[in-house]
Amino acid sequence: MKVRTRSTAFIGTICLVASLALTTASADEPAAPRQAAQVALKEVARAQNPIAGAAGPGGTVWIAERAGTVRVLDDKGLGEPVLDISDETTTDGERGLLGIAFDKKFAHFYISYTNLEGTSTVDEFAVRHGKIRPNTRRTVITQTQPYSNHNGGDIRFGPDGYLYIALGDGGSGGDPHGNGQNLDTLLGKMLRIDPQGGKPYAIPRDNPFVNDPNAKDEIWAYGLRNPWRFSFDARTGDLLIADVGQNDWEEIDWAPAKSRGGENYGWSQMEGTHPFRGGTEPANHVPPVHEYDRTGLGCAVTGGYVYRGRAIPDLKGQYVFSDYCDGTLRTLRMKNGKVTGESDLGVNGGEVISFVQGGDGELYVLGIGGSVSRIDPA
Repeated sequence: MKVRTRSTAFIGTICLVASLALTTASADEPAAPRQAAQVALKEVARAQNPIAGAAGPGGTVWIAERAGTVRVLDDKGLGEPVLDISDETTTDGERGLLGIAFDKKFAHFYISYTNLEGTSTVDEFAVRHGKIRPNTRRTVITQTQPYSNHNGGDIRFGPDGYLYIALGDGGSGGDPHGNGQNLDTLLGKMLRIDPQGGKPYAIPRDNPFVNDPNAKDEIWAYGLRNPWRFSFDARTGDLLIADVGQNDWEEIDWAPAKSRGGENYGWSQMEGTHPFRGGTEPANHVPPVHEYDRTGLGCAVTGGYVYRGRAIPDLKGQYVFSDYCDGTLRTLRMKNGKVTGESDLGVNGGEVISFVQGGDGELYVLGIGGSVSRIDPA
């Protein structure tokens, strides 16, 4: 690992394409606009396979590059790497540095990556005066991965202050080990832990399966295939999960802020709202709020955020998302967990691998080919 100060960042895009392919309304949301908000994409930086990001201290945006580096975007542009774990990870399959997150006080920085053995790993660093303290690094949680795809890897702190971790079903295709519906594994799950509450972490007492001897205590929700990107609505606290489908359907799942967890999103009995390979819909299945098929150009949904910035009033309250193969930016308008409208924003981000929400609520679009773009008013 190499850590540097600010004063001193895939190839494999075709591989990633192949492997990836195998919100509520609020009071200040505009009432179901008849046409899409007028937006433009402004490229603000170029990076080496940017793959994830997080709002950082001092109004910065931190960008993770898949090979293992982290760089800081501010009003002067994208700086030199402040963290480099490129000798500790690999980019074969869907592996690499996959997610980054800060806690609410910017006191700790977390990275989610697959190590050289392919094990999903979340590490923590203390942060002081906006800089990583390398000697404080510790491993919070690990999960062995049987295959090199469907790692998930997104991490994010929820409104409750706990760390949420998305893990795919373990890979291959069709969930051969049945991990999605198996509560005795962390694979195919959304996890919820308290990294500061214990060594290496604590389990929140209100996690849904803490009293179930046949389930892992860390599990918050299950039945997920490859929850590549998820987010919380910065205003309402609602959770939205974009789950990459198998062959036919891409889905977006939703849970209200008041949820107590335990949602079963159906995989691998279901792909979206459709039985998968003769599967039977679970009695407790929570169907997606949105799905789309692959008869068009789409192949892998890329989840985004509910827009809460100020630059584009017509976009406020809408969930912005895309697709890795299609690249078109789209939105959903929602009310009480139901989609009330859909829009095409009329801009294309290329091979959209992720979105980033700045501290001011403005959104950035990451293209795996290198573009870091901000969604601006047209």
